[in-house]
Amino acid sequence: MRRAVSRAMAVFVTRRISAEGLRVLAEAGGCRVQQWDSEEPVPRAQLLAGVSGKQGLLCLLSDRIDREVLDAAGPSLKVISTMSVGFDHLALDEIKKRGIRVGYTPDVLTDATAELSVALLLATCRRLPEAVEQVKNGGWTTWKPLWMCGYGLSNSTVGIIGLGRIGQAVARRLKPFGVKNFLYTGSRPKPESAAEFQAEFVPLTRLAEESDFVVVTCALTPDTQGMCNKDFFSRMKKTSVFINTSRGAVVNQEDLYDALVSGQIAAAGLDVTTPEPLPTDHPLLSLKNCVILPHVGSATYATRTTMSVLAADNLLAGLRGERMPHELLL
Repeated sequence: MRRAVSRAMAVFVTRRISAEGLRVLAEAGGCRVQQWDSEEPVPRAQLLAGVSGKQGLLCLLSDRIDREVLDAAGPSLKVISTMSVGFDHLALDEIKKRGIRVGYTPDVLTDATAELSVALLLATCRRLPEAVEQVKNGGWTTWKPLWMCGYGLSNSTVGIIGLGRIGQAVARRLKPFGVKNFLYTGSRPKPESAAEFQAEFVPLTRLAEESDFVVVTCALTPDTQGMCNKDFFSRMKKTSVFINTSRGAVVNQEDLYDALVSGQIAAAGLDVTTPEPLPTDHPLLSLKNCVILPHVGSATYATRTTMSVLAADNLLAGLRGERMPHELLL
């Protein structure tokens, strides 16, 4: 049973979310909800107008919440709840300065994102999109010993950049495929988390050099931005496969394109890009050895519903001055 907010509060929801999430807000007495009811992002002008005078804001990772938005909201804004595990779209320094609380939705999308990461890895290393296209366009003429060959996980070395919740969940799912070695890198060693996979903490350069598969699941920070660049790809094996399901800006896409075209690495699979959506004429989309998905890591019905309910619960708890289920401590 969710308690009503103590006094009338106005909130702005920046997108169409699941009915369950909206119901949580609607059933909270004293909470007036204004929503941008569309699958498409709220235009900037409507965002600035919608947040004006509101006490609460429920936003998505595609909404840039910067000083301009905070100024438009005014001093009444007390809580921002983002329906995402990432928060690089929020101007945290400015938010902290104004004493605004922030809720987010970690944990609930871990399994879905890990599943998608493994699916993308398999689709990329075994060339599944290319194989489907061959069936459709008549390229499948007979069985051929060397046709459509890819790379398998058995006896391989997998390097994980960022052994957090999602990184561990990816490793847990890959282990039964017969992976021989797990390497990982990050801001610090995590021996307790790594023990389950006998994973070794190594520098980024060694991870690039020794891994058959590189999976990026780290957060986007000033330290990780552009981390996967020309130097990184030049150290990878020519038979290696690169997967990114974290944030697009972790990768220098021009350097990745060059590595794929030159054969410096075998293939890449991306669920995140810069920008999003990626323009249809982007060079990466012209490559057969690059599989790109439209940021669908958490896209299961159950996960998106849980995310919206948690975002709503975070928002309401913040408006009541209570402890949020998941608060980002600034």
